[in-house]
Amino acid sequence: MIDKRAGRAATAAPCRVTVCRGCCCGDAAKIPGVDHTGQIPRLRAALDGAAPVRASECLDVCDQANVVVVQPSPAGRAAGGRPVWLGLVNDDEALADIAAWIRAGGPGLAEPPGVLDLYAIKVSRRVREGLEG
Repeated sequence: MIDKRAGRAATAAPCRVTVCRGCCCGDAAKIPGVDHTGQIPRLRAALDGAAPVRASECLDVCDQANVVVVQPSPAGRAAGGRPVWLGLVNDDEALADIAAWIRAGGPGLAEPPGVLDLYAIKVSRRVREGLEG
């Protein structure tokens, strides 16, 4: 269910964003032509303080590099939101779409832009629990 007050809910307790920077994600040899070093600062700037962004060691979905995980805020989780795993996030347009969705409330509180369906990935329970636990 989408909460029309998502903007207010998002400011109370934000989503959390994890960007993989392990063995493959962030590697110019694996994915040339991407400014991997600038990706996290650009995402932080696009979010403008709406959610913390952290880098993580390998999230074990190397075939989907670069991987971004958006964890719902407490309000989003209460509304049914669950962590959303996004793969092949290798361009600034994807970062902008992710940031806009998070600023609107993120998982459970706002519908993601339709284009993010192209980036959504399924991961094993073992991998999911490694990040959530």
